[in-house]
Formats: sequence, structure tokens, C-alpha cells
Amino acid sequence: MSGHGTLIPMTSRACGPLTGEAHVPGDKSISHRSLILGAMAVGETRITGLLEGEDVLDTAKAMRAFGATVTDHGGGSWTVQGVGVGGFAEPENVIDCGNSGTGVRLIMGAMATTGITATFTGDASLNKRPMARVTDPIALFGAQAVGRSGGRLPMTIVGAADPVPVRYEVPMPSAQVKSAVLLAGLNAPGQTVVIEKEATRDHTERMLAGFGAEITTEIKDEGRVITLTGQPELQPQTIAVPRDPSSAAFPVCAAIITPGSDVLVPNIGLNPTRAGLFTTLREMGADLAYENEREEGGEPVADLRARFSPDLKGIEVDPARAASMIDEYPVLSVVAAFARGDTVMKGVKELRVKESDRIEAMATGLRLNGVDVDEGEDWWIVHGRGHGNVPGGATCASHLDHRIAMSFMVMGMASQQPVSVDDGGPIATSFPIFEPLMAALGAKIERSNL
Repeated sequence: MSGHGTLIPMTSRACGPLTGEAHVPGDKSISHRSLILGAMAVGETRITGLLEGEDVLDTAKAMRAFGATVTDHGGGSWTVQGVGVGGFAEPENVIDCGNSGTGVRLIMGAMATTGITATFTGDASLNKRPMARVTDPIALFGAQAVGRSGGRLPMTIVGAADPVPVRYEVPMPSAQVKSAVLLAGLNAPGQTVVIEKEATRDHTERMLAGFGAEITTEIKDEGRVITLTGQPELQPQTIAVPRDPSSAAFPVCAAIITPGSDVLVPNIGLNPTRAGLFTTLREMGADLAYENEREEGGEPVADLRARFSPDLKGIEVDPARAASMIDEYPVLSVVAAFARGDTVMKGVKELRVKESDRIEAMATGLRLNGVDVDEGEDWWIVHGRGHGNVPGGATCASHLDHRIAMSFMVMGMASQQPVSVDDGGPIATSFPIFEPLMAALGAKIERSNL
């Protein structure tokens, strides 16, 4: 079942050309961080273009529970009256983060160095996901965590009353872990240092600097070294959230595999730590162009034009690019099914601990729809069938994972037979307008009785 409602089966059928403009929602990563940093600033932060999916709305509720005044003014316009670094109040009730691993991990970090206690839970999918990757480093600050076996939610965090700064090397490429440690470091005295061997999305560093924190990033032999000076007074900001490249991936990939398509996706954030998918698609031979390139709010932005690309070829994706496109591998695997030759994806073990085991979920669904897939713990290979040769015809399990559900809906638009998912409800967590947006372009997605 979907995290916040009843089972919603969906079916996607072959359609004519997808055409028009796809105005995808605001960036989810930046939306989460805008609310959290706004709550930790002193004064009123104004946000436009906020993603109003369930994940982000759950973070807004959490910030209210910690004492910030968070107001929805309609149309993606919000304000946050912050309580300052170290100013969180103890929540009266359990914090429910729904389906959002980003939300719960960042919030745990943000409260870990304040002398309060909070209990976190989530939906069935989130409650299976590993939290030790965050609770281990926040313990170094002096916080304590008690949860279910395997470091799973529900979990209670007892914040450190007298936090100490830490130096922490992130053991896996994870922007969530890096960000949790940096947010915890805000209320610790002295300098907190985070080292990452592989660069991950850097929205937290950019936004901390924008809010007035003293933060530096240096490239050294040991990796990317981020140094944050603790206990600043963060200044409120006016934030225009760019459109989400992870959401843009779905209309872009759909256009590339659907005959005759020409789709423009305006105002997409092209932060280099997020744009790996678009580079990969171009390497595969996709007709994908950046138009009107510019910078907004410290983030590079452009309009993306995607056209049908009948001669896609399989490639070996550079493993160094994995962190910049980790959420896009499911829909990339769909594009790979319509390419000629093998698409090899390595260095992707992080996919196994997302909302679902995304390698297993996509491999199983692709096989059911007539596409051969090989997989290992840290890699998978999609054996492409070429344009027009993907059978389709199966029903796939979404595993409470919005990106799995949307990826198979994209697949159905160009396969020989319709493709279904058992539950499309989780799509609302990140892309609540997915169905009407795709329908306006010409897609045929319907809620069905399976």
C-alpha cells in the first residue's frame, strides 16, 4: 500500500508523440533544506516554488513541531519564522516523516546537538531503511539514539546538551549523511569537519553559505574537506527553489523513447552534483539540449529540450558519476531497455538501501516485461532490445517507491504492450502532479483495477 493512503494501481499505454512544456515541481532536496535552515535562522525566510509533495510537507510539519512558525501562502509560496541555531523546542508528539529518508536524516542531524528528545517514525518503507549511517556520526557529537534492531525507525534521539565538534569521514557517498553531520555541527562549538571521498550533491553547503554560516570546501588528497564553524546566527533568506532535475528525468526520458516527441522542461536546476543523468543520456545518443543557461540563487539553471532519439546505444556509465544521478538509475534502466547493446551500471550499491532495493525492483520488473538484466551487489547490466522491441505487458511491484512506479509508467509509453504497477500512490511523495503533467504532454496513464 502507498504510504499515506490506499492501493492505487496504474497502467501506462503506448501513446503518440509527447509534446509541449513540462513544468515539473520544485527541487525536493532544496525544498527540504529551505524549510530546515529557515527554521534554524533568526527571522523570516521566504520561499517560492517549494515542492508541495508529501515528503516536503512532512518536513514542514516537523519544523512546526520543533517550534518554528511555518506558513503556506498558496502556490508554492511559504514563510518560515525561525527559532535560531540551538533554539528547537522539544516536540510534544512523535515526528512522522512519511516516506522521506532525506527529511528524517536531515532533521535528526539538525536536532542532535540541542538538549531535547524527539522520536521519529515513518511509513512501512522508511521504517525499513538504515538509520545507523546518521546515528553513528551524531553520537560523536554526544547525541544518543535508541531504535529497533538494525538501527531502524521508530527511533528516539536524545540530543547532546553539551555537544562537541567532530571530524568525520563519510564512509559512503551520501549527501544525506554529509548534510546531517553539517546540520549537527551548526550548534557545536568550534569547527566541524566532514570529509567525503566522492563528491555528492552540495545544496547544503551552498545554502549554509547563503544563510551566513562560515563554511569552506577544499579538495585535498584525502578527498573533499568541508569545514563549518559552529554556533553562527543564521540570517533569513529569500529562496526561489529551482525545478527538480530528478523529477525532470521522467518527462525527459519519456520523450527520448517515445516516437515523434519534443518536450521542453523549463527552469531545471543543473547543479553539477545532480546532472549526471543528462550527461549520460547524451553519451547514449539522446537528443537533449540545454537552452537559456543561467544562474539563479547560486544554482545553475537551464531549460531542457528532449526529443525522440531512435538510435540510442548502450554504454558503460562512469561509476564516478553515480553520486550525481543515484536517484535516476531506475528511469535510466528503462531508457537502456530501448537502446541497442548493453548499458553497464557500476558503483551503485547505494541503490539497494533507497526507498526500496531499486536494483532488485527494476531488474525484476524489466525481466517481467521481456528485458534481460544481470545484477550483482554493486552493479547491474540492462541488455537493450532497441527501439520498438520492448514487449511490456506485465504488472510490476512498486515496493512503496515513487521512482520505481514512475519509471515503469515511462516504460509503458513506448513498449509493445501496456505496463502496470501495483501501486502508484507513492508518486505523490515527490511528484504530486505527475499524472496530469504527463497527460497534458500526451501520455496515456490511467488508474486501473488489477
